[in-house]
Amino acid sequence: MTGDVFEVIKERKSIRAFKSQDIPDTTVTRLLEAASRAPSAGNLQPWKFYVVKIREIKEKLAGAAYNQRFIIQAPVVIVVCALPEESALRYGERGRSLYCIQDTAAAVQNLLLSAWALGIGSCWVGAFDEGAATSALELSKRERPVAIIPLGYPAEEGHFGKTSRKPLEKVVEFVR
Repeated sequence: MTGDVFEVIKERKSIRAFKSQDIPDTTVTRLLEAASRAPSAGNLQPWKFYVVKIREIKEKLAGAAYNQRFIIQAPVVIVVCALPEESALRYGERGRSLYCIQDTAAAVQNLLLSAWALGIGSCWVGAFDEGAATSALELSKRERPVAIIPLGYPAEEGHFGKTSRKPLEKVVEFVR
């Protein structure tokens, strides 16, 4: 893995098997700093990050995520929450329903890419019961869980497999 952004984007994979090796708090802080540097509408930064290391809570999150058990195996799980009302104060319903989701998605992408650049595997888990995740973390009504991100050193370095992508000519249209 390398620090070159284009290489990191090209090589990053979703990892669902982790070594038991802990991630140092200083490294987790670096990842959170990268996540919080994401762009956001009006620079409102309508997000909150929950860092979970307690097995019981990881078990509840895995249950909320339709029994995706690899979440429990990860040494660190970060739950990224949107704060819809912070966006709504400036942008109304569009801020509440869209901008805060876009903003947290950008933060998640920064988190995933910076983790990979540091040799840490991750997976963006979006398939989960929002109410169960809210309950697991005892979130306030103003916080909406958007992504569960298990983090850990990959269990099998070098055996990640290739992910395919559609060719650009199928997904790009130049408007001139």
